[in-house]
Amino acid sequence: MNHKIYKSKEELAASLAEELYQFINGLKKDKITLAISGGITPFILFEQWAKNYAEKMPWNHIHFFWVDERCVEPINDESNFGNTKKTLFDKIAIPSQNIHRIMGENQPQQETERYAQEIDTIVEVTNGLPHFDILLLGMGDDGHTASIFPPSMQLLTAGKTVATTQNPYSHQNRITLTGPVINNAAQVYFLVTGKSKAPIVSTIFKNEQGFEKFPAAHIKPVDGKLIWVMDEEAAVGLQ
Repeated sequence: MNHKIYKSKEELAASLAEELYQFINGLKKDKITLAISGGITPFILFEQWAKNYAEKMPWNHIHFFWVDERCVEPINDESNFGNTKKTLFDKIAIPSQNIHRIMGENQPQQETERYAQEIDTIVEVTNGLPHFDILLLGMGDDGHTASIFPPSMQLLTAGKTVATTQNPYSHQNRITLTGPVINNAAQVYFLVTGKSKAPIVSTIFKNEQGFEKFPAAHIKPVDGKLIWVMDEEAAVGLQ
């Protein structure tokens, strides 16, 4: 699998910020669709963008979507949108119409339908599914990605764009893109840091026994490119 390993998560974020800047500029499109996740690593990336790319990045052309969201108010500390707003949007000049958040405060089932319709109006379609230009994923200590947890593996093959789900540990309601949409993106990045992720990273990369029980192992873009971006702690089993 295509992967890059960095000494620290800070070095990873700095390198990825530049790589994505170059990639986005190279697309030369009026509308670039980027679906992002929550978690520590993406926010270090967003801090890099806010600090070093605020004037350089073509924000007018980038449309932000979310891979998943917790069913909380946007001002809640757990809101993926709220954290992105504080880390990035409050520090750059981006048109408000380019920000397509999942409204975690809404009734979950109704919000999946509303959000799917919003995706359909903005994101181009290939293979009969939304086709994001870039999709940023993380991976949990249990191998989950997006809000597709091991008990909800059926979401990897669900026949809809957006689904409701639940964190099996906290029982918090979530809204997530489904596996077919994730795997239909043009460029998918896994951002994985920390030694707690190392055993699962190793198991997935080496196709070791039981690897298929981890949702992250099933992210394999149909036509696109998959790149794992890790720090040395997460990748220790590969070196």
